[in-house]
Amino acid sequence: MTETLDELLAPHPERPALIMEGRTSSRRELAERSAAAAWGLRELGFRRGDALALWLPNSAEWLALFFAAAHLGLLVVPVSTRYRSFEVLHLLGTSKAKGIAIAPGFLDIDFGAMLATVRAELPGLAHVIEVDAGGGFRNLPQGGCIGPEGGGGPRDPLCTFSTSGTTGNPKLAVHDQASIAKHARLVAQAFELAPGDAVLCALPLYGVFGFCQALGALAGAAACVLETAFDAAEAAAAIAAHKVTHFIGSDGMLESVLRVQARDLSSWRHGGFADFLGRARQLVEEAEARIGLRLVGLYGSSECFALMAKQREAAAIEERALAGGIPISREIEFRVVDALSGAALPEGEPGELQIKGYNVMSGYLRNPEATAAAFTADGWFRSGDLAYRSGPGFVYLSRIKDSLRLKGYLVDPSEIEEYLLRHAAVEVAQVVGVNRPGEGDVAVAFVRLGAAGASEAELLSYCRDGMASYKVPRRIAIVEDFPVVHGPNGTKIQKAKLREQAQALLA
Repeated sequence: MTETLDELLAPHPERPALIMEGRTSSRRELAERSAAAAWGLRELGFRRGDALALWLPNSAEWLALFFAAAHLGLLVVPVSTRYRSFEVLHLLGTSKAKGIAIAPGFLDIDFGAMLATVRAELPGLAHVIEVDAGGGFRNLPQGGCIGPEGGGGPRDPLCTFSTSGTTGNPKLAVHDQASIAKHARLVAQAFELAPGDAVLCALPLYGVFGFCQALGALAGAAACVLETAFDAAEAAAAIAAHKVTHFIGSDGMLESVLRVQARDLSSWRHGGFADFLGRARQLVEEAEARIGLRLVGLYGSSECFALMAKQREAAAIEERALAGGIPISREIEFRVVDALSGAALPEGEPGELQIKGYNVMSGYLRNPEATAAAFTADGWFRSGDLAYRSGPGFVYLSRIKDSLRLKGYLVDPSEIEEYLLRHAAVEVAQVVGVNRPGEGDVAVAFVRLGAAGASEAELLSYCRDGMASYKVPRRIAIVEDFPVVHGPNGTKIQKAKLREQAQALLA
């Protein structure tokens, strides 16, 4: 089984690896570009164990730097292009990143200016590598090509994935090179990816969902048709133009593509989805009725990789529409237990899903307390998800905690609360979610102000300036106080009542 990323690209060197904006790069070209980038990084002083952040959209440069990091034994910290300075500061500070790669002109966003506002707080950030419009690297030495002596090994931590945490800031789940390479190969097998296939990679590489799809494509020697930002019409056109065989995404993404008219989608024969908007059954029925595509529900996470389980394509619609599935490898074990007692539950009875296997993270970066809390005494990862066993697989129901799924991204409400509390006028902040049919979760904030005044419009503008757009609350209600309950462990705000108030606000 493949244990390094170099091995992943070695077969079929002349096959296309990447197709983007009319240009095709072969697997050999991607490997050569990665080797050149590794040389440049080493010339800058990067050494095994250093961290490199990638604040980039989907691109050949993202993947070239990722494979270069694997060759050198660097830790890659993917950064969402939706993130703004406050969020980037946390990721770079936690990872102690030595460098960051940015695309200054992407979507006309000045990433360099945002980085400049927090760079004084990041004394260890020595290098900013810019990707220009033509795809070249600025501030990265050119002219050399690193050989097999790079230094990266199978057990080196290779990549982190951001995951929402109870502290209000994302935690960074760490995976090593061997587990990433193995999972890519198993994804390729599970989705029957092979040379000659093409995978539409419209999900961002900085997220575990898009990352695992793209690495699986490369492991199967299929071509990645990269999209920098999702657009249904463009995605449908890409499927038709490049004879895309595989496309995985959220239910909303896939549904919108299926409804694009006058495009031949008949090449699309494999697909899976995450049910974020509650439209799984309708999506599965529409895909099969329109183009004979048997879509399947999926399961995964930052801590355990996306695409770690999938429903069977041969199953009935009712089963394929369910989130969860059968693990893609016998090396991935799961159990469903009572969250309080830890006792194993019988088939069909909901409890906490716990996972063990090569796919489980080694831990949260520089967060030993959270890492310890994430595992049971006998070594199982506590997913925090409610599920039940069903035959050889499981069915995912919901998060046990109050996390929100905003525009497809899992967000802990305390992330938004912490940012609101940084505003001089905000004394207390609480955020809840309201699930709306066809839209999914919507965030609503409740704040109590101090001596300084602020309006809802001012606070919403403040959120837009400092947070990813999907985290910005739909409404921010200014209140005099919060509903509370007095219990044996102290006074707690009643979020259930806040949800009722939020429902009324959005009615």
